[in-house]
Amino acid sequence: MIDKSFLLDKLDEMFPSAHCELNFSSPFECLVAVSLSAQTTDNSVNRVTPRLFSTYPTPVEMAKADIKEVEEIIHSIGLYHNKAKNIISLSKAIVENFNGEVRLDKKTLTSLPGVGIKTANVVLAEAAHIPSIPVDTHVSRVSIRLGLAKEGDAPEVVEKKLEKIFPKERWIKMHHQLIFLGRRVCSARSPQCETCPLSVQCKEGKKRLSTKGK
Repeated sequence: MIDKSFLLDKLDEMFPSAHCELNFSSPFECLVAVSLSAQTTDNSVNRVTPRLFSTYPTPVEMAKADIKEVEEIIHSIGLYHNKAKNIISLSKAIVENFNGEVRLDKKTLTSLPGVGIKTANVVLAEAAHIPSIPVDTHVSRVSIRLGLAKEGDAPEVVEKKLEKIFPKERWIKMHHQLIFLGRRVCSARSPQCETCPLSVQCKEGKKRLSTKGK
């Protein structure tokens, strides 16, 4: 496994300003934006949310929305049929069960339709600054390659392993840094091991570089 201090230091050097790239201005907007971001880019979500949020700024308005109108607004992102259904359904649940308030605790958030642990963790981290490590495909992939988790570990398992290894005050920042690492350096198909500063200790990096040298 890669040395913890080495990894954190290098991540700070590589991505000192890593941050959430979704645009939102309230816990509700954060919840909706994260829900829309599955299997699409943050930029794609950011292109549709200004109109979406101006039309349906709160759970009350979104709960009353016509699904066809929501689909028309978000049709440029993937899986827009299901995503329109989910954001309307979760809005109805917030209105009916929680007086229209997005309650910032994991149990409540994951009780909402279509909201899983990863989405809940992002909302907690970004909207309430509660230490969390949301595990998406990027975080999972780089954690396995770095030797922090094992191949086949479920996202919840990766999350627990990372929580045990790293100090709580670093969870949010590190989560963003791992995402930046996965998007910009350690991609699924073409990881840039030759130029990655982590390769000297990275399990996958060392393997790939040794194979390449033969």
